[in-house]
Amino acid sequence: MQDQLSDISNQLSGALVSLPYLMPEVYITVLFVVVLLTDLLFRKNSAWLCRIVAAAGVLLVLFKDAQQFSMIASGPQFIFSGMLLLNHMAIIFKMIVGVLAFILLLYFSWDNRLKIHRKGLSDLYSIVTGSLLGLHIMVMAVNMLAMYLSVEMVSIASYLLVAYKTENGISAEAGLKYVLFGAASSAVMLYGISLVYAFTGELNLFNPIVVQQLGHVNQLSVSFAVMLILLGIGFKMSFIPAHFWVPDVYEGAATPITAYLSTLPKIAAFGLLVNFITPLIFYGGWTGFDIRAAFSVIGIVTMIGGNFAAVMQNNVKRMLAYSSIGHTGFALMAITTFIGQGIQALSYYLLVYGIANIAALALANYFENAEGITDVREYKGLGFKYPLASVAFVVVLVSLTGIPVSAGFTAKLFVFSALYGTYQHTHDTWLAALMAVGALVTVVSLFYYIKIPLNLFIRRSELLVSENKWSIKLVVLSTILAAVLLIFGIFPNLLIKYM
Repeated sequence: MQDQLSDISNQLSGALVSLPYLMPEVYITVLFVVVLLTDLLFRKNSAWLCRIVAAAGVLLVLFKDAQQFSMIASGPQFIFSGMLLLNHMAIIFKMIVGVLAFILLLYFSWDNRLKIHRKGLSDLYSIVTGSLLGLHIMVMAVNMLAMYLSVEMVSIASYLLVAYKTENGISAEAGLKYVLFGAASSAVMLYGISLVYAFTGELNLFNPIVVQQLGHVNQLSVSFAVMLILLGIGFKMSFIPAHFWVPDVYEGAATPITAYLSTLPKIAAFGLLVNFITPLIFYGGWTGFDIRAAFSVIGIVTMIGGNFAAVMQNNVKRMLAYSSIGHTGFALMAITTFIGQGIQALSYYLLVYGIANIAALALANYFENAEGITDVREYKGLGFKYPLASVAFVVVLVSLTGIPVSAGFTAKLFVFSALYGTYQHTHDTWLAALMAVGALVTVVSLFYYIKIPLNLFIRRSELLVSENKWSIKLVVLSTILAAVLLIFGIFPNLLIKYM
């Protein structure tokens, strides 16, 4: 009994010592409560107040994230009994999530479908704010229990967001499909975690005992367990074969929710993936499957599958959904390098991709609001009716494709450079295959991205006066984001030196 009391006392002391390293997450928790109380106190008039409070709070959290760089000056910090790891990558990923979350909070109320929701948008701001806590923990989790809990926090928020507006059958179907696939992936991930715990008796991935114990177990069983965990993480990243939910859910959800799903959970999942595979790569003793070869195969299949499927789409949101899958495959190229330069390139790539993808969906949302259209073939001639939005759309698509002088080009260049640098040292055939496929799918992506500018400016049709309401705010937001993509494309050092 005395030993148990002593252990509890030590745990509490460790938690108090760790608390200063978790201040951004404490602020998020307080912010979530404040947004929730604002909704309860002001009721029908609370939406705009909740939005202001949430956006201001996210900026404050970003400031607290930036302050953490000084806390890791002496090196990475394991906190809360080794459950979380605060390092440079975690802080960068948290800041990327914060920047994109701030943009999304501005964007949510400018979608006509969400704006007329009978419940209002106050609950939505609460859900998004709450999900930020799970996203932050995801990029710091190095304990399998923390990994699972953080993924579930984000999953529950995502289920609520997808099903937030279910007045039509497509949205209801998207919400149900997402919940079913999400529940299955969570079960698979939990089963994998239970197997690893059974093999090692340890949940902390960075404990050397984990890899040592796994080396003494049948490698087929170990590989099976690890692959189950990777499949659970892959659901959030939407790499093949964990991608089946993406097109229908992205199409059925409100467009701002699609922008959320295609950026924040995906970026946090990349951070979680890096944490998960790092001990297996660098601690020695791992004799299971070839991790680099496995991720190379997944990256190749995901790039090919996502981009070639996107070519066949005419619905803009479905096209961007498959495009998002293709970008996941491309980002996996940076992970296969297993070097710091690759993680730096990954961080830059994910930020640029997140900005471009939100801008592309916001512009698709703009044309849907203005003309009631979702099919790219109905964009004919609209470039002359909405010139500023159309030009911004072209710039964003140029970045998503990776054409100079956009930020998308420099992001892909950094990934290729990191991959080629690793290839020069290892001469690994899989890395050469990744570079070849990455170059190929960049060309393939032109065939579906070009559909939009082709219809906007080249193909003509009779332009009628639209009776739908449209928001100039979406154009302003998208134009600013497009300008940011050009600035970072011309001056990449403004950003890359901080990654």
